[in-house]
Amino acid sequence: MSVITRVVKPSTHKGKKAIVKKEPKLIEDAKQAFCIRGRNTSQIVYNCMKDLYDLKKPDVQMMQKTNDILPFEDATAIEKFSIKLNAPLFIFGSHNKKRPHNLVFGRMYEQTLLDMVEFGIENYKSLKEYKVPKISVGMKPILIFNGELFENNQQYIRIKNLFVDMFQREIVQKIRLQGLEHVLSFTADDNKIYLRSYRILLKKSNTRIPRIELEEIGPSIDLSCRRTKLASADHFKQACKKPKTLKVKKKKNISTNALGTTFGRIHVGAQNINKIQTRKLKGLKKTLAEKKESNKRKSLDDNENNSKKVKMTENEIAS
Repeated sequence: MSVITRVVKPSTHKGKKAIVKKEPKLIEDAKQAFCIRGRNTSQIVYNCMKDLYDLKKPDVQMMQKTNDILPFEDATAIEKFSIKLNAPLFIFGSHNKKRPHNLVFGRMYEQTLLDMVEFGIENYKSLKEYKVPKISVGMKPILIFNGELFENNQQYIRIKNLFVDMFQREIVQKIRLQGLEHVLSFTADDNKIYLRSYRILLKKSNTRIPRIELEEIGPSIDLSCRRTKLASADHFKQACKKPKTLKVKKKKNISTNALGTTFGRIHVGAQNINKIQTRKLKGLKKTLAEKKESNKRKSLDDNENNSKKVKMTENEIAS
């Protein structure tokens, strides 16, 4: 049985603009996120979500109402919010006796759930508790991942990829030193991830390169891993697939080293070294013996050629 879907065309310019904005692009904009609360939330969960919202601004929306949602049991409500807000990333907060101070990070692919990780909040210190100057809104952070688990453990590798998706902004080609102001550090150890936020201070030094100091600005969160719902390897590979137009075509005989220097290889045919014109130096001149030997070779070659010509004429006459 075939189902006929009716495509509704927009009747206004504003509606057409909204549909075009939701269409897929070759180079995507910064991924949008939304923060949503469950049926019950504690003050710690709300403050933590508010701090993450401040770090992610302006590419995030905060939902004000509570929702009767359990993402690990049924994620359809989350998917509907994602489609409505055009935001593939979400942060879900909840609190109950079994799982106190609960925080869920997740992402979508093709409007369906891809990955989701549940954390417990421990040793939380908010942004307001740090009485230091904060970073400006929309600042692109430097993401640092410490610990062997982020390199060896398959689950933590996927969590690292999720955090990169959550906190990165637009992809840039060039970086200005003065533009590096914010650092987000993730340290994995003993089933916990320690999230710390720092402000970069550029101090004077005796060289051209300034001395760098880190000042903690908050929030400070210890995240204990509880549950995960990760996509299969094939599904994740499909989600990471790039369009063919964005793939860089490999040029033959051209290579680039780690420093960005381009090298080209040129193929030249076989050359006769004896016929190459060199500078007329005394050290390169032939001796009398070499000249006599070369003259003998030339005379022998001439005699052989003449004898061949004579034989050719005799054969022609005989024929």
